[in-house]
Amino acid sequence: MENRYMQKFIEIAGRIGSQRHLVAIRDGFVAIMPLIIIGSLAVLINNFPAFGAFDFVGWMNGIFGDGNWQLVGGTIWNGSFAVLGLLVSFSVAYNLAKSYELDGLSAGLISAASYIMLVPATEDWGLNFAWLGAQGLFVALILSIITTELFKVLIRSNFTIKMPEGVPDGVARSFKALIPASIILILVGLFQALMTVFAEQSIFEFIFTVIQEPLQGLGNTLPAAMIVAFLNHLLWFFGLHGTNIIGSVIEPLYLPLIEENLRLFQEGTSAFDVPYTVTKPFLDSFVFMGGSGTTIALLIAIFLVVRGQQKHPYREVAKLSAPAGLFNINEPVVFGLPIVLNPIMLIPFILVPVTLTIVSYIALSTGLVPKTVAIVPWTTPPILSGYLVTGGSWRGIALQIINLGIAVAMYIPFVMAGVRALNKDMKGTDSNDYNQDRDAVV
Repeated sequence: MENRYMQKFIEIAGRIGSQRHLVAIRDGFVAIMPLIIIGSLAVLINNFPAFGAFDFVGWMNGIFGDGNWQLVGGTIWNGSFAVLGLLVSFSVAYNLAKSYELDGLSAGLISAASYIMLVPATEDWGLNFAWLGAQGLFVALILSIITTELFKVLIRSNFTIKMPEGVPDGVARSFKALIPASIILILVGLFQALMTVFAEQSIFEFIFTVIQEPLQGLGNTLPAAMIVAFLNHLLWFFGLHGTNIIGSVIEPLYLPLIEENLRLFQEGTSAFDVPYTVTKPFLDSFVFMGGSGTTIALLIAIFLVVRGQQKHPYREVAKLSAPAGLFNINEPVVFGLPIVLNPIMLIPFILVPVTLTIVSYIALSTGLVPKTVAIVPWTTPPILSGYLVTGGSWRGIALQIINLGIAVAMYIPFVMAGVRALNKDMKGTDSNDYNQDRDAVV
């Protein structure tokens, strides 16, 4: 009976993880992640803390002129975080169209054009940058899916202009998308006019007030962070890529939060005083150290427990997994130990991240540690990541060290239990080296 329910859970989670629209959202965010990271680091460099008498920002301003150095990071911000919604509207539509084997470039351009059409204008008829960025993410996601689905229907219904043979492919694709693009943009224009007349507000303002703002407020709570940590690791335990499956859900929720922290930090607000505690860097840097399950702590626990057995299977897996684990790549230990479907490792693999979520939330929300104000590449090793995401604070490093200590202590009893179980299973093997070393386990 239990196996049947487990199989059903795996089947449902697998379907969710491979759902076309969620995959397109996930891949859309992955595609623009380099721009997000660069924009975040630009803000961090603009506000980098001084090291004693050495003030990097002041030194650079002395070279470029007072305040001119910050223009470099500011313009990078304008090309990345400031237009995040526009970038997402293109990238998600592109990936969704490619999944239907349609012209992804045309679909992406139509979605981006539709997005711009819906952005409210300022008094001088310029675009309101407030809605081009992270605040417009939900509209970007909804719009990119709707316009691409319409594009698919129109293309497959032959509402197209077919060019004769011999016409270059680029020209043929362009004319094939002409009628669908015209119909979609007209419909978007009509929708915008109706919203203006009857609702007297833009779709951005409506979605943000009704959906996005309440969800962001909920996402910044400790229970929401604990649920994210729990579900991520429960899926991983069953061999499903939890990060990818829930990533398409949490990215639109948590990116606007770190964007707001970043914006305020750029304007001079202290990292202690920015509003949001739970962000994606919060989870990546303080909870998922070494990858999901804080498995770098598991590797440390294995080296401590099995230190007298050079050829023990646990130690061999740990040695092979450690180099990748330093950069938060943990598939070698997850599937090599294994953690997947290993009942001994189920409890710590889920309990450790949930515990670290609670500890980290308390540390940041009470002001013991600055809140996160930067996004770093997910492969950034612990210690360095803690320093960078907190705006260059040693307290971020201290929290990571404390979290690692807690995680190692929690993993050790389960590693000892796993080693004992493996030793018992291998008593009848012919491995003389293993039998000689068996008693060296602490």
